[in-house]
Amino acid sequence: MRKLFFLLFCFVAFNAEAQYSFQIGLLKYNGGGDWYANPTSLPNLVNYCNQELNTNIDPEIAIVEVASPDIFNYPFLHMTGHGNVVFSAQEISNLSTYLIAGGFLHIDDNYGMDQYIRPILNKLIPNTSLVEIPFSHELYHGFFDFKNGLPKIHEHDDKAPKAYGLFYEGRLILLYTYETDLGDGWEDQNVHKDSPALRQLALQMGANIIKYVFSY
Repeated sequence: MRKLFFLLFCFVAFNAEAQYSFQIGLLKYNGGGDWYANPTSLPNLVNYCNQELNTNIDPEIAIVEVASPDIFNYPFLHMTGHGNVVFSAQEISNLSTYLIAGGFLHIDDNYGMDQYIRPILNKLIPNTSLVEIPFSHELYHGFFDFKNGLPKIHEHDDKAPKAYGLFYEGRLILLYTYETDLGDGWEDQNVHKDSPALRQLALQMGANIIKYVFSY
């Protein structure tokens, strides 16, 4: 799966007595931004991955604070919201340790987060900054093929969707999806009234993310 403590995590999680292989954590942060946005998105993504990828992910989503040692219980963290984000020095240190040790964080800008999250991400890992992920990256081709990169789920500012990453020792440890709004596409259909085809694209891209994290 990953390395260090996540090797131990896998040994425990995949034993015969384990009901689920792992659980996804939703990151709760300070600053007033709505970290709790898109409440049906992650459960729907989990159900989709369990069906399409034959994963065995716990359908219950855990809520975990940035500074908490509990983040080390979750090999995959998700973060979203529309507004302000504030990380303390302790939170940055804890999250940095988590990522370097083998954890993974996916941040999906739900529109309005970008100006707040970028400064944090550029100081999260020393000597490392966000880079755009090329269309040739395995993230786009692991299960479903996205030859042109991220799908555009919601228009917002009518900009092209972008995927940015933080890499550590050649490993993608953090994915930041911008101007795509994957989480909205994962939500129940009656929330945003997206077409079945658009929701399918969002879920397929989400499944690619999950597959990539647990394959590399």
